[in-house]
Amino acid sequence: MARINFDLHQLDAFVAVAECGSFRAAADHIHLSAPALSRRIDTLETILGARLFNRTTRTVELTPLGKVFLERARAALDDLESAMLGITDIAASRSGRVTVACVPSAAIHFLPSVVRSFSERYPLIRIRVMDEASSLVLASVVSGESDFGISFMGSQMPGVTFDPIHTDPFVLALPRTHPMAARKTLDWSELMTERLIAVARSSGNRQLLDDALAKAGINPSYRFEVSHIATLLGMVDAGLGLAAVPRMALPASHATLIGVVLRKPSVTRELGLATRRGAELRAPARMFYEHLRAELKAQQ
Repeated sequence: MARINFDLHQLDAFVAVAECGSFRAAADHIHLSAPALSRRIDTLETILGARLFNRTTRTVELTPLGKVFLERARAALDDLESAMLGITDIAASRSGRVTVACVPSAAIHFLPSVVRSFSERYPLIRIRVMDEASSLVLASVVSGESDFGISFMGSQMPGVTFDPIHTDPFVLALPRTHPMAARKTLDWSELMTERLIAVARSSGNRQLLDDALAKAGINPSYRFEVSHIATLLGMVDAGLGLAAVPRMALPASHATLIGVVLRKPSVTRELGLATRRGAELRAPARMFYEHLRAELKAQQ
């Protein structure tokens, strides 16, 4: 079998461009001149006999082959780092990279504190967070673009293993000055005369709510529909209506809004860690995975 004679500098350059999305940003990231970086990528493509990037004057995108090679390149770099560090077990010296895909509400609610505590313990491990819709989170897990994902049950796809970690109830988001803001709980039947706002029917959260309410014989009428929960909360804050949202989407420290638990029916979503079925996590990803599970368990 012929030996492929590329070096680690070329792999590192390739991964940097893929993660930064541009040659200029990648060159700055690895402290290399743009022409030198371009030469490394050109050499690597020549050795492989295929293009890894589609380049225009404004954008750089991975080719289908580039996406496959990115997973292999990351694994090769991480395996080498693990081998070099295998002689010692000093936590502060562990290095590598982790890519985790995460639904936005979880990314905002608990991921920052977990990343902070993990980075304090393993300062040389780099973490990339992809905050995406649930379907895109799972697609990135299946494709290998992310090491693992944080998503919610109900949107699984073949080839994904789901490990539940947190139950997230839906609450009614309303202004702190609203007459019902002092209530501990509210029944859905009490909201039929209120102006309600919802996310679009294409949203996984909306589908979950619609299914649960239909089974309970409740058919709310929504005055407004939006695409994103952040927009929805902004409209509630502006006094345009009330909205059911996952508790994670509404921080307890919000200055003007509060969440009241909804009952009859109670609707929850199950958040969990998604991994590609049959695939073994690389060392840095496994360390972050286990740290995340431990941190969330401690918070419950």
